[in-house]
Amino acid sequence: MSQLKVFADQDPNNALVDITDGEQIKAELNRVGVLFERWATPGEIADDATQDDILALYQDDIERLKTQGGYQTVDVLHMVPTHPEKDAMRQKFLNEHRHFEDEVRFFVKGQGLFCLHIEDKVYQVLCTRNDLISVPANTPHWFDMGPAPEFTALRFFDNVEGWVPHWTESDIAGKFDRIDQL
Repeated sequence: MSQLKVFADQDPNNALVDITDGEQIKAELNRVGVLFERWATPGEIADDATQDDILALYQDDIERLKTQGGYQTVDVLHMVPTHPEKDAMRQKFLNEHRHFEDEVRFFVKGQGLFCLHIEDKVYQVLCTRNDLISVPANTPHWFDMGPAPEFTALRFFDNVEGWVPHWTESDIAGKFDRIDQL
């Protein structure tokens, strides 16, 4: 189930907001300039679905979002608990960083936790199947895929380089719960 918790950035133990309703999550995030959508699953997704199968299944929504956001490329990231680099990847994503472009993810399967540091608040967004989140360019954030990650997500890019982090050197991410502590 999708969830949004909002904290004062200096008080990681007391949520100011804790909601699970998709429309309320969307409204709360829209207030701070973050796009959040729920997409309908247009059909069955086989366990052995290829990147091309998944892209074809969501083609209409993908084209709509590419047109709206000016995204050049879309790919599929599939993460499993047996991935040989899962621990190193998790550690890298757990450090607060920003991008010069939007970071857009749509969860086809599984879940992931985006934490956005906006002004003096932290927005923890647990994204699950059918959730799309667009973290605006230059927004400090971190991502937790958990110790045994299992998700499939579409990634939208407005540059050909793909995912390029710019580290903030802040230690704030270590003060907040991780996905396995929710």
